Amino acid sequence: MTILVFALVALAVCALLVAVHRWLWIRLVRDTTAPGGLPRRIGTALTIALPLLSVAALTAGRAGAPFWLQQTVSWPGYLWLAVLLYLTLTMLVAEPIRALLLRRLAHRDPSGAVAGPPAEQSAAGTGTATTTASSSADGTEAERGAVLAADGASQEPAAAAPVGGLSRRTFVARAVGGAAAAVAVGTVAGGAHGVLRGPSVRRVQVPLAKLPRAAHGFRIAVVSDVHLGPVLGRAHAQRIVDTVNRTQPDLIAIVGDLVDGSVPDLGSAAEPLRGLTARHGSFFVTGNHEYFSGAEQWVNHVRELGLTPLENARRALPHFDLAGVNDIQGEQEGSGPDFRAALGDRDRSRAAVLLAHQPVVIHDAVKHGVDLQLSGHTHGGQLWPGNYLAELANPTVAGLERYGDTQLYVSRGAGAWGPPVRVGAPSDITVVELASYQA
Repeated sequence: MTILVFALVALAVCALLVAVHRWLWIRLVRDTTAPGGLPRRIGTALTIALPLLSVAALTAGRAGAPFWLQQTVSWPGYLWLAVLLYLTLTMLVAEPIRALLLRRLAHRDPSGAVAGPPAEQSAAGTGTATTTASSSADGTEAERGAVLAADGASQEPAAAAPVGGLSRRTFVARAVGGAAAAVAVGTVAGGAHGVLRGPSVRRVQVPLAKLPRAAHGFRIAVVSDVHLGPVLGRAHAQRIVDTVNRTQPDLIAIVGDLVDGSVPDLGSAAEPLRGLTARHGSFFVTGNHEYFSGAEQWVNHVRELGLTPLENARRALPHFDLAGVNDIQGEQEGSGPDFRAALGDRDRSRAAVLLAHQPVVIHDAVKHGVDLQLSGHTHGGQLWPGNYLAELANPTVAGLERYGDTQLYVSRGAGAWGPPVRVGAPSDITVVELASYQA
């Protein structure tokens, strides 16, 4: 039954993508180019090739393709997904503008013609206007002109009145389509620049009632959702390490989704993590993407890099307990989160900080008396309006919120999944400064 539902959803998504690409081809290629010309052939080829590259980018890793091939298809394939999102949104907004422009241009036309049924661009010049005018006194000629116009409508959507050497419809299509494409590409370019320059640093102070005065000001650098893979590699890891070390934290917490791939493919990309420095060490918990890539191999590898994995485990620090649980994706492998193992027998008079990749486990954290949960997973939505979808699946999408006596902080993440693009949800590394009520 589950396989059937998945297949139906996949078919529905494919049908939607085909429909969207066809609509964009009509508006951006057919309506703006001449039949048989080189621009139309190029536009048609791209309309076919780009979605195929996107599918390849999404499936190459799971299919076991060589890593060089994953890298080859991922950049154009993932970037096209981001461009497709914003191109579709801008073209939807542009539709009523397009209709309004056509109507206004029709009213301003010197001949008084109104944009009617479309005709071939070659028939949209003075010849058509002359035929219409000369046949006004002859019913037979008028009927013949109507038949010709109707025949042209079935071939190419070009308007009857020329504007600067172009048909009215072509002129408007190029103006509106060009503006929409510029907005979409500009948005994606800005979002990609934000990811590739590296995450910014956010600072949040979190007061904990049980924290002793001696621990006031304790700094935890929270790093989530780095997503090292075929797009973001070693250089990105080095940027993150440099940014974290500049904050001089007391402890570093990597809360899942470090990688999208295997250790053989990405071991060298993760190598800069050896350079992380903090007085009380660096800790790691799994995210859902580690289980897609092979969680056990990555747990072992990050240990070799100097990080301490917390697999449903707890570490007693001088002034509070630090615990970590596996991601809920691990339940499919029999190694999901175990709050009893991580927190069940602890001294509840001490403050407890929990590392858990997904915010949805906050209710388990509340039951076990956790004072602060540090999470990621949501990316803050990553691509607007994705934040509204993220709100449907997560209690908190980004920032600090309170659930009973437990506080939850969710980082937007230091990288990006899929398209290396963020819009409306900038990447971050958060320095959480613990505060004592006794200070």
